[in-house]
Amino acid sequence: MDTTLFLQGLWETSLRIIFPPKCLICHTYYAWQPSAGSPASDTVSDITAPYFCESCREDLTPIASPFCSKCGVPFVSREGVDHGCSECVLERRHFRKARAFGVYDGNLMQAIHLFKYGNKTSLSRPLSALARKTFFQFWEQNSIDLVVPVPLHMKRLRERGFNQAHLVVRRWVTQEDIPFDGLTLSRSRWTEPQTNLSRADRRKNIKGAFSLRHPERIKGQRILLVDDVYTTGATVNECAKVLMKAGAEFVDVLTLARAV
Repeated sequence: MDTTLFLQGLWETSLRIIFPPKCLICHTYYAWQPSAGSPASDTVSDITAPYFCESCREDLTPIASPFCSKCGVPFVSREGVDHGCSECVLERRHFRKARAFGVYDGNLMQAIHLFKYGNKTSLSRPLSALARKTFFQFWEQNSIDLVVPVPLHMKRLRERGFNQAHLVVRRWVTQEDIPFDGLTLSRSRWTEPQTNLSRADRRKNIKGAFSLRHPERIKGQRILLVDDVYTTGATVNECAKVLMKAGAEFVDVLTLARAV
């Protein structure tokens, strides 16, 4: 047995006993011990265990089929196969497909709220892990040429201090050697918060709000557009419209959550 590794493991175990992890959602202390020597697991529970207690992890449920093959909204019925929803049939989508980790509810919604509005940037790590898991569930690594986060207006960026869409993907796309561009797509016009607006008002509010600083970087590229929450799709659809107009081959959408 390697004495150095043994002593390091003993030291880390002792620290966890003295200073147990604190759940980033409910703020309670909980017991957690990584499995030494066993292969890393890719389950939702295992990848979020260093950050969330068992009770909070149990509420994090990935969206499963059947869901809309275009916008990714899960259907109420748990029977049948993936197919287009009525909204995607009636409304033009400029993106090819949208996928999300889970439904915007419960502890996932709580984590996103704490992250965005509570300035809990430490939540970027577990949320980033969920975004990465969702990416590899629905995309091949070499199927995307460029990852682009939905931008914030400079005023909003100064108020918040960070772009949440940027934080949930930047670390792992860099590790996976997937090109990332957080500057070309910009929010050139201030818009009111979308939260309390109707579907029609969301479309009007966001229309013409985005532009490209370097459109030549987009031409012919297979784009993955990233945001935290897909609600009505007005924001990502407007972004996709701008990217497709610049000559993107296609635009796909990845979000942490999907409002239902």
